[in-house]
Amino acid sequence: MRHFDGWRYGLMGLPLAFVALPLYVVLPNYYAKNFAVPLASLGVLLLVVRMLDAVVDPLLGRWADRLFHKRPRVLFGQIAALAAGLVVGFVALFFPPAFLAPAAQAAMVPPLLLWAGMCLIVCYLSFSALGIAHQSWGAMLGGDAAQRSRVVAWREGLGLVGVVLASVTPIAWGLTATSVLLAGFLVLGIVAWAFGPRPAFAALAPSAGWSSLWAPLLQPAFRSLLLVFMVNGIASAVPATLILFFVQDRLQAPAFMESWFLGAYFVAAALALPLWTRCIAWLGLEKSWLAGMVLAIAVFIFASLLKAGDTTEFLIVCALSGVAMAVDLVAPAALLAGLLQTKARDISPAGTYFGWWNLATKFNLALAAGIALPLLNALGYAPGMRSPEALQSLTWTYCLLPCGLKAIATFLLVLHILRKPL
Repeated sequence: MRHFDGWRYGLMGLPLAFVALPLYVVLPNYYAKNFAVPLASLGVLLLVVRMLDAVVDPLLGRWADRLFHKRPRVLFGQIAALAAGLVVGFVALFFPPAFLAPAAQAAMVPPLLLWAGMCLIVCYLSFSALGIAHQSWGAMLGGDAAQRSRVVAWREGLGLVGVVLASVTPIAWGLTATSVLLAGFLVLGIVAWAFGPRPAFAALAPSAGWSSLWAPLLQPAFRSLLLVFMVNGIASAVPATLILFFVQDRLQAPAFMESWFLGAYFVAAALALPLWTRCIAWLGLEKSWLAGMVLAIAVFIFASLLKAGDTTEFLIVCALSGVAMAVDLVAPAALLAGLLQTKARDISPAGTYFGWWNLATKFNLALAAGIALPLLNALGYAPGMRSPEALQSLTWTYCLLPCGLKAIATFLLVLHILRKPL
C-alpha cells in the first residue's frame, strides 16, 4: 500500500465517528427536552437497546469474515445497504412522526419510546456492522509495523475530525444539516474505500468454529485488562451522557457555548495524542494510562466546584478532560495488541478478541446511561430544575460518580500490572 492511499481507507472513519456522538450524547437530552420523555424511562430504553446491540458484535465479526470472501460488487453493495439503513434510522430517530411527538400528551410516551427503540436498533446494528467491517479491513491490509500504524492513524485521525464536526453541527446548524452531512460523508467514505487499498483475500483463513467465540474470555490476562477497560470506560461515558444537562442547568451557559465545550474536548484530545505517544515511549503504556486516570480525577474534582456562569473554567475542564481521554484512545488498544502478540501461535481468533473488546465498549455506554439517568431521577433532578438540591444531585452524578469509578479503574490497573509476569 502506498503511503498516500491510506486516506482512501481511513475516510470511512469520519462518518462513523460523526454519527456516534449524536446517537450517544445528543439523543438523551434531545428526547428529554423536546418530547418530555422521563429520564428513568429513557435510561432503561438506552440500556436495553445498547445491551442488545453490544452482544451481537462477535457475530458481526463472523459475518464480516464471510463478507470479505464475496466479490467486490456484492461486498460493497452490502456495505452501501448498511449505510442507507444507518441514514434512514438516524433520520427517523430524530424526526419521529408528528402523532408520536406531542410532549403534552403523556399517553403518547410509550409509542414514542417504542419508535425510538426500533430506530435505535436499526442505527446501532448498521453502525456496528460498518465499523467492524471497516476495522477488520484495515487489519487485513497487513504490512510492517510502520504501515499498520499509518493505516490506524488515517482511520483514527479522520475519525477525530468527524467527532469535532459532530460536536458542532447539531448545535450550530441543527439535526437536519447533521443528517444531510452524514449521508454525504457516508457516500464519500464508501467510494474512497472501494477504490482504496485492498487485502489479499485469497490468504484469508476459513472462519473458526463457534467455540472460538469464547476463547478470549478463557485468558486471565485478557479478562483482567478488559475489566480495567470497562470500569474506566463507564467513568468516561457518564459525563458524556450528562454534559448537556450540566451545561444547561448547573452552569446555565448560553446555548451557543455547548458546541464550544464539546469542540474543546475533542480538539484537545486530538492535539494531545502526540504528547501521549511521547509519554508512552518514556513511561510505558500502563504508567501513562495511570497518569491519564489521575488527571481525569483531578479535573472532575475541580468541575464539582463550578457554579452558574463559570463557563471559562468549564472550557478548561473540557480541554483537560480531552487531554486525559486521549490516552484512553491509545493505551488500552496497544496493551491488547501486546497481549495478542504474546499468543502469536494463535492468530486466527484475534478478531474475536476485538469483538469482545467492542462489546465492552458498548456496555460502557449502555451502563453509563442505565446508571446515571435513573440515579439522577431518583435523586430528584429533572431537566430544567435549578433548585439547590437538584443541582447538587446533578453535580454529584456528573462529577463525583466518574471520579469514584476512575479511582476503582486505577486500582484495577495497578493489580493488572502486578499480575504481569516479570
